[in-house]
Amino acid sequence: MGRLRIVTDITAAADVCFDLSRSIDLHLESMAASGERAVAGVTSGLISAGEHVTWEARHLGRRWTVTSRIIDFDRPRRFVDQMDAGGPFRRFRHEHRFEPTDTGTRVTDVVDFRTRAGPFTPLADLAAGAYLKRLVTLRNATIRSRAEAR
Repeated sequence: MGRLRIVTDITAAADVCFDLSRSIDLHLESMAASGERAVAGVTSGLISAGEHVTWEARHLGRRWTVTSRIIDFDRPRRFVDQMDAGGPFRRFRHEHRFEPTDTGTRVTDVVDFRTRAGPFTPLADLAAGAYLKRLVTLRNATIRSRAEAR
C-alpha cells in the first residue's frame, strides 16, 4: 500500500485552512487542468461530516468517476475523506490535519492508497504516489494562496 505525508505551513488560522480544504469550489479551481467536475452529492460549497461528492476528471490519460465520503470530522482540527466507489484505487483514504503554530497553521495530509493493477500493483502504487503528491501539493498551494490573501 502507498502512503504519502505532505506538510504545508500556511500563515492563516486553522479554521480558515480547514474550511478552504473542504471547499468543493476551491478544489475544482485547483484541479482545473484535469477538467474535474463535481457531478453528485455535494457539488458546491463546504462538504461536512457524512456527506459525499462524486467527481469526474481526466487523470493519467483516462476519465475517472470517483465517489468520496467524509468519514471523520472534527472542525477545525481534522477531517478524513475516503473513496466509496470508482476510480483507479482499491483503497483511498485522505486524512487532513490542522495544527495551530506560532505563525499560522501546519496542514498535514496523509494519503493511504492502493491501486487496482493486479500483478503490477507495486509499480502502479509508485507511479500513483508521485502523481498524487503533485496533485496534493498543487491543491495546497491554492489553499495557501487563498488563505494568506485574506
